[in-house]
Amino acid sequence: MELALDQPVLVLNRLWQAVNIIGARRAFGLLARGHAQVVYNEEDNFRTFSMLDWMDFSVSNPPLAAIETVHTPSRTIRLPRVILLTFFDKLPCKELKLTRNNVFERDKNTCQYCAKVMPREQLNLDHVIPRHSGGKTTWENIVCSCIRCNSRKANRLPHEAHMRLIRKPVRPKWRPVISLVLGNQHREMWKDFLDLAYWNVELDE
Repeated sequence: MELALDQPVLVLNRLWQAVNIIGARRAFGLLARGHAQVVYNEEDNFRTFSMLDWMDFSVSNPPLAAIETVHTPSRTIRLPRVILLTFFDKLPCKELKLTRNNVFERDKNTCQYCAKVMPREQLNLDHVIPRHSGGKTTWENIVCSCIRCNSRKANRLPHEAHMRLIRKPVRPKWRPVISLVLGNQHREMWKDFLDLAYWNVELDE
């Protein structure tokens, strides 16, 4: 039961936008207080259930896997996989994290000096203004670069290395992104609601 209650549940706001991922235990708490409803996809038809309706649905539609259920003394209840908040209609107010993958995403896996598109393992990050010259680790000073261009530029300003950026680096506008570490099973289950899924470590100074 502990394992089942730790399963991830996708949270949608009232406008059906993905805003969070929580454990099943917390999801059941929101359902029990009437703060959320279960969303269930039945042949591409999305239905919503209150807690009591979901309990009844669980009886008539038992899941195939035991991990998909929790048990009370008198009932077996299906784990919800997506819940819809009944009042909250905002998106989280935060900026997109400055991470390696997000810089690669912004720059479209393209070296910002030679304009070549490359696999991410052949790319790295470059401080436009080198750190030893006071350059900060910010969206406006970090760009994607290939190893060759990065070595050529070294600890110099682009003009000192007779190089120029193909575009000025800017801070991207935040978009509703859920950061998660999940297998394909969950991604497939949530594909209708997720904009993008990342697993990133935030960069720091």
